[in-house]
Amino acid sequence: MSANAGASSEAVAELLVHAKCELGECATWCARRGRLYWVDITGKHLARYDARDGKHVTWAMPERLACFALCEDARTLLLGLESRLAFFDLETGAIETIVEVEPGVPTRLNDGRCDRQGRFVFGTKYEATPRQAIGGFYRLNHDLTLERLPLPAPAISNSIAFSPDGGTMYYCDTLSREIRACDYGADGTIANQRTFVTLTDDTGVPDGSTVDAEGGLWNAQWGGERVVRYGADGMETERVKIPTAQPSCVTLGGALLDTLYVTSAREEMEDEALAREPHAGGVFAVRIGRQGLEEPRFQGRPRA
Repeated sequence: MSANAGASSEAVAELLVHAKCELGECATWCARRGRLYWVDITGKHLARYDARDGKHVTWAMPERLACFALCEDARTLLLGLESRLAFFDLETGAIETIVEVEPGVPTRLNDGRCDRQGRFVFGTKYEATPRQAIGGFYRLNHDLTLERLPLPAPAISNSIAFSPDGGTMYYCDTLSREIRACDYGADGTIANQRTFVTLTDDTGVPDGSTVDAEGGLWNAQWGGERVVRYGADGMETERVKIPTAQPSCVTLGGALLDTLYVTSAREEMEDEALAREPHAGGVFAVRIGRQGLEEPRFQGRPRA
């Protein structure tokens, strides 16, 4: 499906937090507490913005933090660190390793989201150059067992998201400029892998995604200064302009789940580009005419 077919409107996001992330990612809204979380992968920290009072706090990490998931216990997060999965206690800062991922391979964790059953699905990214498609997509189950999913190996995994009924999984290898979909069973089975949309703009590659209540996929397009919404049929319906070149991930939140939050990055930007885009690496927001879904929570618990 053409990425620019059927476009009907374009909004403009505004700066919410001047976060100055080197590589902001994994925007996630906690509907229970009214808080927005994200990571700075290169900066090795987790960040949180409280929509009630505007307070912005961060937690330093022992290694790069690529992704995470909310847990049923409000004080706990599931972390996707560069080399491992771990539980994190927001109050004490304690980190409990669950399992290493792809040890001995030049990859790190990258994108990740919970499926509708509360299992954590994530992918890895090849760290050397030239990029090679030797990473993988994985699922951490409720019992903390890790399994590799039968999907093609990516060079840079991204765009992991699930339809409202959980029956479709979206994912991509960013370098392919193609977002894919597959049938995703409640028991975790995968079938009918297919192309969902192929980007045709001159700029931009697919990065992080989220799904709204109508089944539309919102995708941040790195290098394209935009977030694009695709209907469940793969047709483009809306665009949001992001006032920086490298939007990286999206989530829908706010009191009515109708605010689009977008992380961004300033890595590899020259001084001249940063002078033109002083808010690069910030977190942006815009109200939209669509409603999101509450983010699924990881249903596993620490072994202790």
